[in-house]
Amino acid sequence: MSYVTGDKPTASGCVFCDAVTAGDDAAMLVLHRGVHAYVIMNRYPYNNGHIMVVPYAHVPRLTDLPAEVGAEIVQLTSRTQDIIQQKMNPHGFNLGMNQGSAAGAGIEEHLHMHLVPRWVGDTNFMPAIGETRVIPQDLHDTYALLKGGFTHDA
Repeated sequence: MSYVTGDKPTASGCVFCDAVTAGDDAAMLVLHRGVHAYVIMNRYPYNNGHIMVVPYAHVPRLTDLPAEVGAEIVQLTSRTQDIIQQKMNPHGFNLGMNQGSAAGAGIEEHLHMHLVPRWVGDTNFMPAIGETRVIPQDLHDTYALLKGGFTHDA
């Protein structure tokens, strides 16, 4: 709620590039850094635990990435899904990439994979119908919960 009611940061460039160069992963909600990609919480979540896996490379399309980067995105997506499952026990997930504004990309210049945990009876219809989001857990509380799943990095 403090994020919703507080002052919004203004991005001088790409929010994804800025997040990994800011020097404060907790403040930027970066959960994990891989070799070619990283895991970050969505500041505008559709549901509790809405996470994104983002390549460091500033590219708009999956086809712009070398195979090893795409492979790491898939690996981090799978690992993150396991962590969310263990920590939050959702009933399902929505996974996806929106490439281009016609496909619904809010930030179309920097590719990213969405992981959205889902629960039977959740309020995910609210953004589409009521232009309202119902998020019962503070982003920083969710960050602390999920960050613990990445502390045993291999």
